[in-house]
Amino acid sequence: MNDHALAHHPAAEAAAAAGAGYDVRVLEPSPPAVADPPFWADDPADPTPSGAGPVIAPHSGGDLTWDELIGARPELAGFAADRWLGTRRQLPELPAGYPATLFDFHRLAYSVVAEARYQCNGKFGLRYTRGGFGTPFFGDDTQVRVAGNRLVVQTAAQARSITITTLREAGEFTGVAPGTSAAEHDSPELGDIDRPLETRADVGEFLGAWFGLATAALEELRFSGIVDPERVQLWPGHFDPAIAAGDAGSGRRATYGFSPGDHSHDEPYIYVAAWGDVNRSDPFWNEADFNGASLGFSDLAPAGDHYGAAVAFLKEGYDRLS
Repeated sequence: MNDHALAHHPAAEAAAAAGAGYDVRVLEPSPPAVADPPFWADDPADPTPSGAGPVIAPHSGGDLTWDELIGARPELAGFAADRWLGTRRQLPELPAGYPATLFDFHRLAYSVVAEARYQCNGKFGLRYTRGGFGTPFFGDDTQVRVAGNRLVVQTAAQARSITITTLREAGEFTGVAPGTSAAEHDSPELGDIDRPLETRADVGEFLGAWFGLATAALEELRFSGIVDPERVQLWPGHFDPAIAAGDAGSGRRATYGFSPGDHSHDEPYIYVAAWGDVNRSDPFWNEADFNGASLGFSDLAPAGDHYGAAVAFLKEGYDRLS
């Protein structure tokens, strides 16, 4: 078992790594649970200062970025890279047989992981968590998350985990019946909850990297001065981290997100889905399956800087709508 399945507190771990005198921000949820509407969740990248010192953020909206801190403290590079805070690594290669295994992770996300949160507070939004994806902390400081091919339930500072087998066993482990409260029109059908899931560790680890890159890039877009951005959430029904931003009144709002793949796309892709009309004579708006643009994994993979290329694509989409 890797340490992603152990109990964690991302904000406290980052504060300890940075040392005294800094006000750190991260990409993952941390305890304690937040019981305030409308989100019922923490906002780990929000750079609003607490007064503890300069805000160190995984985006350019703080006082310093993690990369700038690493410039003075290179020993922090590994810690930051492992959490997509700074010195971002390249994505791994797409695992063999990826599409079939992806849909089983998607089923698990909406029917068990999100369902556990939904049964507690009526919310089902998920987040990137190190090595995978999971809920914000809810209820009695509980988090349900996936790390590789393991399902983790953490309550306060205690965590337990199992290898993922079936939806029924996953539900029993988390204390919920697999459900469809968070499913969307493009979610794979729940199907037989006793069927063994093809949730391979290499695919789970790839998803952790994809969602980490996604969250880092979306938070950078969110805090870059754009109009009316939403919080980053990983929507379990669509199984993608996304935000909406832009002026809806003038038809310039869009959803910006990172799909790990779907029924129309066998590989992951970054997208800009416009809410209003786009100029189809502009080759940027290249998507045939929705009103917008996409950058597929095979086009992103050759880039020397996957994070930089992802942010550039999102910002190009935003600029074309502004």
